[in-house]
Amino acid sequence: MDIQEILQHLPHRYPFLLIDRIVHCEPGKALRALKNVSINEPFFQGHFPQLAVMPGVLILEAMAQATGVLAYKTRNGRDNIYLLVGIDSARFKQPVVPGDQLVIDVEFKQAVRNVWKVDCQAKVDGKLAASAELMCAEKV
Repeated sequence: MDIQEILQHLPHRYPFLLIDRIVHCEPGKALRALKNVSINEPFFQGHFPQLAVMPGVLILEAMAQATGVLAYKTRNGRDNIYLLVGIDSARFKQPVVPGDQLVIDVEFKQAVRNVWKVDCQAKVDGKLAASAELMCAEKV
């Protein structure tokens, strides 16, 4: 799934669209997304000018956006918006810096009513950069 198709499924736009490509999607089970981190990202101007580091909250947002695409694909293209409603067990293991490619893996765990629970990992060069358990809810 390229950026044009992602734009059809997520309401996010520049500068807040934080995934560039979906390389694998198994509806109802798992998804793998890519984020190419560039020095041109607007947040690097202030975080931090002397040591550019992608903010952890934006890594979590990239995971949430990947979760939204998985939800969309699982729901057979139903055009609802999924909102982030919970973050548990978030851990940051290494900084993400310009030039890195963030590989985001989302694994579906369970759904109760309209709330989904997923496990997410973000890796750079095969090394864990961040992980979290996210919950999202379908806006009805």
